[in-house]
Parts: sequence; C-alpha cells; structure tokens
Amino acid sequence: MERKTISAIRRAVADERLPGQFTPGEVNAVLHIKWAGTFLPKHRVGNPGGNTELFIRVRAGLYSLK
Repeated sequence: MERKTISAIRRAVADERLPGQFTPGEVNAVLHIKWAGTFLPKHRVGNPGGNTELFIRVRAGLYSLK
C-alpha cells in the first residue's frame, strides 16, 4: 500500500493538477507541503540511500513518476 504523499502525487498527475514532469516547487504548491525538495531526490531511481524508487530524475530539478 502506498503512503499518503506518493498517492497524492499520483492523483495530482492523474487529475492534471501536476504535469507529467514536475518540479519540487510544483509538488509543494499542489500538495501544500514544504519538503518535496528532499522527498523527490530521496526516492528517485538510483538514489544512494537505497530508498524506494518512485520517481525518475529527468534532469536537475525535474522529476516524473516511475
């Protein structure tokens, strides 16, 4: 079962409140949070901490869902 944040991001993309490729700032604005700038890289494909891979880093500061 997915946690709240990733579920909310998936819904926001599906509802077109977030584009298919999004920045941490866009996620913060849509979800009314302040920590997407650490959450997205922490859960990107190939993250150094071995955390769950939920996002693809398109380029610096731009992500998409895996």
